Amino acid sequence: MSTRIKHEKLQAFVDEAAAMCGPDEVYVCDGSTGEYDRLMALMLESGSATPLKKRPNSVLFRSDPSDVARVEDRTYISTPDRADAGPTNNWVAPDELKATMKGLYRGCMKGRTMYVIPFSMGPIGSPIAKIGIEITDSPYVVCNMHIMTRVGTRVLEALGEDGEFIPCLHSIGAPLEPGQKDAAWPCAPIEKKYISHFPDENLIWSYGSGYGGNALLGKKCLALRIASAMARKEGWMAEHMLILRLTSPGGKQYHIAAAFPSACGKTNLAMLQCTVEGWKCETVGDDIAWMKIGPDGRLYAINPEAGFFGVAPGTSYDSNPMAMDTLHENIIFTNCALTDDGDIWWEGFDGPVPAHAIDWKGRDWTPGSTEVAAHPNARFTAPARQCPCICTDWEKPEGVPIDIFVFGGRRAGVVPLVNEAFSWDHGVFLGATASSETTAANIGSVGDLRRDPFAMKPFCGYNMADYFQHWLDMGDRLGDKAPRIFYVNWFRKSAAGKFLWPGFGENSRVLKWMCERIDGRAGARKTAIGLLPEEGALDLEGLDVPGENMKEILAVDTAAWKAEIPSLEKHFAQFGDRLPPRMKAQLEGLAKRLG
Repeated sequence: MSTRIKHEKLQAFVDEAAAMCGPDEVYVCDGSTGEYDRLMALMLESGSATPLKKRPNSVLFRSDPSDVARVEDRTYISTPDRADAGPTNNWVAPDELKATMKGLYRGCMKGRTMYVIPFSMGPIGSPIAKIGIEITDSPYVVCNMHIMTRVGTRVLEALGEDGEFIPCLHSIGAPLEPGQKDAAWPCAPIEKKYISHFPDENLIWSYGSGYGGNALLGKKCLALRIASAMARKEGWMAEHMLILRLTSPGGKQYHIAAAFPSACGKTNLAMLQCTVEGWKCETVGDDIAWMKIGPDGRLYAINPEAGFFGVAPGTSYDSNPMAMDTLHENIIFTNCALTDDGDIWWEGFDGPVPAHAIDWKGRDWTPGSTEVAAHPNARFTAPARQCPCICTDWEKPEGVPIDIFVFGGRRAGVVPLVNEAFSWDHGVFLGATASSETTAANIGSVGDLRRDPFAMKPFCGYNMADYFQHWLDMGDRLGDKAPRIFYVNWFRKSAAGKFLWPGFGENSRVLKWMCERIDGRAGARKTAIGLLPEEGALDLEGLDVPGENMKEILAVDTAAWKAEIPSLEKHFAQFGDRLPPRMKAQLEGLAKRLG
């Protein structure tokens, strides 16, 4: 044991896990650079990691082809009463699930080291932060957690001898017999993968996957699924939201929290480069926001993470220059292609396509191949501090005050570029009915329309109808200090299938209108679905978008919206009598306004 544990409950958790999983040794992580370097050296030596000559202190991993994304159908919310998990979650009774998983855990770390990772979600000591302890047999997980969270001795010191922590147990599920050669990416077959959450106990058990959100348990498992359930009990919010700061030419700061499903431009928006003269954008967080009501009655948010776990394909200097400038050194790449000169590559990367590369499965790849070089869900793990546009206050313990909430999704039609909610309840309705066309970040058919309330469908740790009610309750508590709510769709297409809006940095024009709306300086016209910019209200100076395109992306097609009503009714019907009456009233109000 490398570090002595003074916390009795923590020691009991470690002892119990070691007795069940049977590792060869137990190591408590100290969070040091030396520790990271030692573990990375082990993985380089074994061949599971490939060094990148072009990027200092950066490596490439290739996962097993069965272990490339979150496995939503193997992800469980386990509550004593099935109704508390709700219709959007997979449910298994706690006793049954634990019995199954204990059987899998028995001896699962044989031949391996059991790593104990003390980690803080949020700046250590922040009143909004929480401490977790992840036990894992994966050095890949340890190194990623080093980047994604605050890890080590300082966390144990903050925990003290009796502090609260969230226990997180993870195993790749691949014990080693003496002399057995390890796989480059050890994991269990898909039918033995379990990502299990027990919200009543604030407990996470994960087995069989070494990939991102299934294995880095601080991320979606703790920061959203368990934290959302904790937040409801404790009166705060844990949301799948980026946080950004916009500063006007006059120096006024606005803070925006925005929720988008995976691969809908969320990271691009978090690292936005304003194209409107005099306006500046800074990143507070790219994925998750934890928010509590402050002493002044406003909502304050922290980014609980310390790094970015971003989708690589499509990231380029055209789409996200700030992300690209973050990736020069100290990065873990997963499932990208490897170029002959020792760099990474993916579809959408800047510059010429390489004449030859090694693809994400370790095979030769040349342009024109029938398969992609990088997996569509290939990732980079990057320290947030390296981002050139990281906000100076990104680690402010008390957080930043939120002025605006934005919801959005990827829709080719129907949904306009932007609309503002009439009220808090209407804004909750917009979030509750958010929809997007599916992407590679979730396993399933690409392009299907999926209702993804608040971009939280895969991440809400309890019944989503109760989650809608929690949003309504928070609005009631915030009163006139509640953030204003907007809905955006950057992805509207013409009948010819061409994007009508340039997106990327130009999205700052839409955000500027939102800021001016809360200051009472920009006009809006009332429509059946919300408040849309009136003619001339959006700053289009220097932007070459045809007038007919602007007309189309700011139009409300009543017939198309009427056709959405049955889909919305079906979506709400799944929640039965648990659906808040105020949500039902919003749907009825929309139908009435559409006539």
